[in-house]
Amino acid sequence: MLTIHTAEEVRADWDASPLAGGAVAVDGGRIVAVGPAGEIEARFPGARVRRWPGVLGPGLVHEGALPEAPSPRERVHAVLKSGAVAVLAEYVDAGLRAAAGRNDVAVLPAARRPALTAGGRADLAVFAADGACLATVCAGRLVHRRR
Repeated sequence: MLTIHTAEEVRADWDASPLAGGAVAVDGGRIVAVGPAGEIEARFPGARVRRWPGVLGPGLVHEGALPEAPSPRERVHAVLKSGAVAVLAEYVDAGLRAAAGRNDVAVLPAARRPALTAGGRADLAVFAADGACLATVCAGRLVHRRR
């Protein structure tokens, strides 16, 4: 099912200028389009639309040890709550790797610069003005939503 994520601002990468009233169209685990919300919604009529306040951009890479928690699942969830969709392999043991895999969290050999591009993996994060993560989409799946 195709889903369009819209936000007050969309950034193709975190260093790019924001696109006011932007959108990202996601089909399965891939991004199919990034652009102005009106254009994206017209291009994909009938798509499910999620409207987010704040700034939508690429999901982050967690570059250190995962937060302490009682279980590997909870450690991975803590990362997702921060807007991260990937972790570095050097900080992941077998239990964490399994928990990451169940949530489609990427385990990377080295840090990378995340970006939203057509054809790329649908890893998105939405942040409020105060920096709090409002939502995390990992491989096209909504895995965290702040209540």
